Amino acid sequence: MEFDLSEDLEMIRDSAREFADRSLRPHAARRDAEEKFPTEAIQEAAENGFLGLTVPEEFGGAGLGNLHGAVMLEELNAADASVGVTISVHISLVCSLLAKHGTPELQAKYLPRLATGEMVGAYCLTEPQAGSDAASVRTAAKRVDGGWELTGTKSWITTGETCGLMVVYAVTDSNVKPGSGITAFMVERSYDGVSVGKKEEKLGLRASSTTEIILDGVFVPDENIVGEVNRGFKIALDTLDGGRIGIASQAIGIHRACLEASIKYASEREQFGKPLDRFQAVSFMLADMATELDAARLLVHRAAWLRDQGKVATKECSMAKLFASRACNKAAIDAVQIHGGAGYTKEFDVERYYRDARITEIYEGATDIQRIVISRNL
Repeated sequence: MEFDLSEDLEMIRDSAREFADRSLRPHAARRDAEEKFPTEAIQEAAENGFLGLTVPEEFGGAGLGNLHGAVMLEELNAADASVGVTISVHISLVCSLLAKHGTPELQAKYLPRLATGEMVGAYCLTEPQAGSDAASVRTAAKRVDGGWELTGTKSWITTGETCGLMVVYAVTDSNVKPGSGITAFMVERSYDGVSVGKKEEKLGLRASSTTEIILDGVFVPDENIVGEVNRGFKIALDTLDGGRIGIASQAIGIHRACLEASIKYASEREQFGKPLDRFQAVSFMLADMATELDAARLLVHRAAWLRDQGKVATKECSMAKLFASRACNKAAIDAVQIHGGAGYTKEFDVERYYRDARITEIYEGATDIQRIVISRNL
């Protein structure tokens, strides 16, 4: 067993941390307040190779895997979780899906553009009536000459407003049990009939756009099918395993930011003649935050490593996401508590961390969904 990061993982970590410190952290609070999508930051991330991290080298990417992605995403999310989730969806739900399940033609068509940031990817599975019960999607795909015509509404789509390419799941056979007749399509945002619906006003991740995507008779050619017709739900579930590593990595990034801010504040703020970190109540909170952060990171890295080895890691991915997201929320609560009244104001970043943390227990499978997945695999 080897717990130290390899040289190439250290290089990814250091590069991502330098980028985060230079281009993300100084602007994160302002973008959050303005609810401004970080277009410039995403393009700079692409120029640094982060958007092409999981794209094979022959298509202009780095050809790296889940563990490299986890290390990178921790650094980005420790600075700005809105940028972090945008890149997480792009690399783990779109690029990795195409690299694993796409035809050579689809890979050649889209992966180079995804690697450079010419296109940013979005993942369109959720619908108004299909959240945790993802198999109950109703977006319909009707067979037409040369392809399919898609009609329906997708909801809670990260980067829906600004994406260039979407993975869309639609029902191609309604005469079978839910989940059995679903197909995955690659849909360009510029296709006729694609429009953006309601933009959500969110508690956290306010600089990340989350919208409805409306499909009104959108023609998609046969060559844009990912995998086989009626076999798309298996692709969705496999892809979500990787996506859960991405969100678990986001959770440990926010968690680490909470810990670092709390250590700094507790060492500087004095009450009753001594720093806060000299009080056992505060020092014990810091100890728990640090311990749970290490435990979460180990679970995330294990799941990522297993995926990179080509092993089935559904249980381990859900364990990582379950534990990391719960520990992150606890750390955010404790960080605000340590900061006291100051932590309840926008003067300190822990207020934003508290809001951003909440979603990690909800998307990519809510906490109890992870428990269901884990228990079914015991």
